[in-house]
Amino acid sequence: MSVYLRHKCTLTTGKGKIVAKQILEQELIPIERQIAASPKGVSISELEAGLASMGYIINRRTLLRRLTILAEQNRIIASGVLKGRIYLPPQALATETANDESLIPLSEAGNEIRRYVSQPIQRREPTGYHRDFLLSYPENGPYLDDATRKHLHLIGRAHHDPVPAGTMARQVMGRLLIDLSWASSYLEGNTYSLLETERLISFGEAAEGKDALETQMILNHKQAIEFLVESAEEINFNRYSVLNIHAILSDNLLPNPEACGRLRQIAVGIGGSVYTPLSTPQLLDEYFKRALDTAAAISDPFEQAFFALVHLSYLQPFEDVNKRVARLAANIPLVKHNLCPLSFIDVPKRSYVEGILGVYELNRIELLRDVFVWGYERSVKRYLSSRGELGEPDPFRMKYRALLTEIIREVVLQDHGDVQTQVATWTEAHIPEEGRQRFIALVHAELKGLHGGNIARFRLRPTEFEAWKGLNR
Repeated sequence: MSVYLRHKCTLTTGKGKIVAKQILEQELIPIERQIAASPKGVSISELEAGLASMGYIINRRTLLRRLTILAEQNRIIASGVLKGRIYLPPQALATETANDESLIPLSEAGNEIRRYVSQPIQRREPTGYHRDFLLSYPENGPYLDDATRKHLHLIGRAHHDPVPAGTMARQVMGRLLIDLSWASSYLEGNTYSLLETERLISFGEAAEGKDALETQMILNHKQAIEFLVESAEEINFNRYSVLNIHAILSDNLLPNPEACGRLRQIAVGIGGSVYTPLSTPQLLDEYFKRALDTAAAISDPFEQAFFALVHLSYLQPFEDVNKRVARLAANIPLVKHNLCPLSFIDVPKRSYVEGILGVYELNRIELLRDVFVWGYERSVKRYLSSRGELGEPDPFRMKYRALLTEIIREVVLQDHGDVQTQVATWTEAHIPEEGRQRFIALVHAELKGLHGGNIARFRLRPTEFEAWKGLNR
């Protein structure tokens, strides 16, 4: 399951008694003190070494149980996943939350939600899936008021003349692949840095010391974003699109490979929350369809994006990878309508998590809406800081972009040695005579400028590009 900064875990004996009650306080204090001495966090291995230097030798399984109890009691914070998980003193959470508050201006309702979900988990009321939250839309909508939607359209539109779906996303594709892959993975606790993510996506170089699952998570994001952009004309809020986004994002990450791209048949829980998602498969299928149909019927792309972010996260339709699916699905209408995509770059993890918790536990969207609007403004500043830099798309290139991709891929994957003859022969067979010379010039310009940072536009993998480059040195 997705990992939050604070974890909820109940440990029981065979008779159902709470294990935590059987562990003496004096056994927890040394661990808590060791973590308190590391304000930036400590890994499990570092914690073991620190305890050993103090004369406390504890096997890892026992240590993990005690860490779970400390986290349950809100005396420490667990952050990250797998080998990237670290343990921090609770002051770190207060510092992060304070920093988040200074970054994102919150509405009064957003602050109210934050105060509630920031309470210890024991003070929050357990709750399950409330179907009326979905079924009452649009009577209780829209989620974004007229002024907010107008503001987002004003800042997010680069092209005012009709252009094919996905044009805007393709213009910033190189940066979008890195930013969204990194930011969405970071929100799940992935420890790759932005620079390490760039090297992985651009050159296929996995970062040293990282868990293979973290690397896989980022590569899956890259492939899912490419699918979303390249399928911009066809993709929508329907089963095909969302199930396939999940299949790509979850590839090689789930214990049960058959769960990729399928609605779950099992119950799931949410770490760090009192929310229990729907567990009946038939009802899950029914509300999944209702959520997609409702999203598809919304006319405004920003309202669509935010609705999808809210309800795909809330329903938890898959065994795992639900929030990642919601973040990419939120980009479907933005890509289709040639609006600046939402990369979630710079979005503080704690603010995002609290916004999601507000949806889970209160069915309130105001805090997540504050984060969504702020995050979109950040994305716009990153991609559209100067509208004039993008310019207008070349109509000729736009008309033949699919064929351009096809010939570039053929040259790279099936290099016949004489590239000029290969391109000329292919062009004669596929392009009308009046456009052949211009198309040939465009192909050679693209081949000349091909590098590791732009090969995704032509659906090429780093290994394929490197092999071709090696033949043409």
